Amino acid sequence: MVQLNACNLYPNNYVPASCSCKKWKWMSPRAAIIPNYHLPMRSFEVKNRTSTEDIKSLRLITAIKTPYLPDGRFDLEAYDDLVNMQIINGAEGMIVGGTTGEGQLMSWDEHIMLIGHTVNCFGGSIKVIGNTGSNSTREAIHATEQGFAVGMHAALHINPYYGKTSMEGIISHFDSVLPMGPTIIYNVPSRTGQDIPPPVIHRLVQSANLAGVKECVGNDRVEQYTSNGIVVWSGNDDQCHDARWNHGATGVISVVSNLVPGLMRELMFGGKNPSLNSKLLPLIEWLFEEPNPIGLNTALAQLGVVRPVFRLPYVPLPLEKRVEFVSLVMQIGRENFVGEKDVQVLDDNDFILVGRY
Repeated sequence: MVQLNACNLYPNNYVPASCSCKKWKWMSPRAAIIPNYHLPMRSFEVKNRTSTEDIKSLRLITAIKTPYLPDGRFDLEAYDDLVNMQIINGAEGMIVGGTTGEGQLMSWDEHIMLIGHTVNCFGGSIKVIGNTGSNSTREAIHATEQGFAVGMHAALHINPYYGKTSMEGIISHFDSVLPMGPTIIYNVPSRTGQDIPPPVIHRLVQSANLAGVKECVGNDRVEQYTSNGIVVWSGNDDQCHDARWNHGATGVISVVSNLVPGLMRELMFGGKNPSLNSKLLPLIEWLFEEPNPIGLNTALAQLGVVRPVFRLPYVPLPLEKRVEFVSLVMQIGRENFVGEKDVQVLDDNDFILVGRY
């Protein structure tokens, strides 16, 4: 400890000759040392915090769409209406800022703000699962700390994409974020370019914070996990009925529930229903003819639930596909879809494409 006197008031440890202090000692500047633990925003004493078991029980989780204003900013009024429609129709959880919500087009500030907004407005009615995954472990750690700090109930984490890594690297990546809170691991090789194989999951399941896996490889993989007591949500709307009732999946993390949440709840809660599943398959096929969320964004605009604004590089489906959607809505029943306006085809000129936002 350095005794405080007049000498200590001079910068850079310089003491002029005129100083009257007789005792002083030069000390080199010392850098701050930051201990190796997660900073700084998690409390292990938060009362009533959501447990991993709470997340494991969710059957219908919607990967929620993010609507935009004409200048490309978030349309929070439309977003709140869409979330309310999910809650009213029985969704139990939602993924905020996932692929469907276009987290890949958000800054981290936007991302965390939207998670916090959702928790603040709806956290008492639905479980908020923030997509805080990244191919950068540093970013995944930081975003997950922030997500839990603003109150999200669980995190969704993807394996590192594009650059990819080894199997040990994937394990180390997830080991860096699992201690922070309840976590769903998302396996979608079609987007990441790399499968998360069962041996990796079997090692990670030792963490008490692993709620389960969103699995997109198929129902054989789903059953590999469920037969070993691992919670799985189907990541494929076209396979989720069979995953739930024939392969042991807890439920689905769904895109189509943005459009027909009540029917998807019935599919996940009401027992085997092959007729309803068959009724929804043409809609699901239409939604995924182009990469998600192109079809969903187009459909919600046609239903008048969101403005027809697209952040590039996403663009709307062409006219003939929009005409097909109107027919699908009539076949399934307009009353089963979100919103109250008549479904429209929309002209090409009705859509706004935003490159800077």
